[in-house]
Amino acid sequence: MIDWDALEAANAPLGAFVDWDKGAVGGAGPLAGVTIGIKSNIAVKGLPWTGGMGTRRDIIADRDAAVVAQLRAAGAIILGTLNMHEAALGATTDNVFYGRTHNPHRHGHTPGGSSGGSGAAVAAGLCDVALGTDTLGSVRIPAAYCGIWGLKPTFGAVSDDGLVHLGTAFDCIGPLARDLDRLAQVWAVMAPGDASDAPFTRMLTLADIDQVPVQPAVEVGYQRVLSAIGLPSEALTLADPLAAIRLAGLVDSVNELIGGLGDARDGALVSDELKFVMKAVGVLPPAPEVVARTRAALIAALGDDAVLVMPTAPQSAFAHGERAPVTQADFTSIASVAGLPALALPAGVDAAGLPVSVQLVGPPHSEARLIALARHIEASIHGYAPPRP
Repeated sequence: MIDWDALEAANAPLGAFVDWDKGAVGGAGPLAGVTIGIKSNIAVKGLPWTGGMGTRRDIIADRDAAVVAQLRAAGAIILGTLNMHEAALGATTDNVFYGRTHNPHRHGHTPGGSSGGSGAAVAAGLCDVALGTDTLGSVRIPAAYCGIWGLKPTFGAVSDDGLVHLGTAFDCIGPLARDLDRLAQVWAVMAPGDASDAPFTRMLTLADIDQVPVQPAVEVGYQRVLSAIGLPSEALTLADPLAAIRLAGLVDSVNELIGGLGDARDGALVSDELKFVMKAVGVLPPAPEVVARTRAALIAALGDDAVLVMPTAPQSAFAHGERAPVTQADFTSIASVAGLPALALPAGVDAAGLPVSVQLVGPPHSEARLIALARHIEASIHGYAPPRP
């Protein structure tokens, strides 16, 4: 039985959930009793389906998204929908229409985004698992800032039916969880048949990783993960700077958003922040050749036996109201434009007690293998730390 009063009280200082389904019940199946929150750009029958946008605040989903239906059929309890950055275009989850979401590790700090409500709800224990969406890092950045595990699947591995898209070329629905057993359990329902856990035999690192400055604690966590993996290491050189790769994906996604909003993009139900981003990015030229080069290089370098290891975000969570670092998605965008699976994992905390994170990127459909490697890493470094009271 769900104690809705207790859940609402716990959510109030965080602002993670925006709508509840108080009639939710679970069923029999592999996820019986597992509570799940859903990012508000994924349809949950009977609940607002906003995508974090003011323009959609009156839209009620008339059916579940395909992945939500899968989870219900497996017995999961769908608690409600979660706050997110407006239109999934940003990584602070400070939403002028649906409120500010706080990081459970430090009130007043961002949980990341755009799946910030998903990261905060899981880290705070409001739900066992949450679904987020990842265009250029929007599952992995909240997982990093909130100190949990977040999986961006192989592009197309999970149905995008019922998703309010930001960028159809990159968008993926993925799970976030506080422990790897639960993540693996939910992933097995989301992508049945992906059971291979054959070990990786090689490890790739970025040859030019220092082009993105990282905080000292992030570097410490990164080095601990490399040592824990202990595989033969090869340096990967990409033809384009990481910032150019991120920008190529961003331009593509922003142009799609502009087209979808049409004349509404200049209206009162679009924030000034989003208007600014659309105007600033929308005038930049597309760079499909950067996307193609990155995808081809990464797939070739990984083969079927290598894992790419790099920080998730270059920094830990920052205070709401501070200018968001432009480098937040420099590392996460690589897997996104390549359409490859990537798993963010906790790698300790900084001097202020805020989590840091490292990500693993694997060949297509290697999600189970990434989870298996993450188990090995966690057993070695014990990187997970729950929020302090």
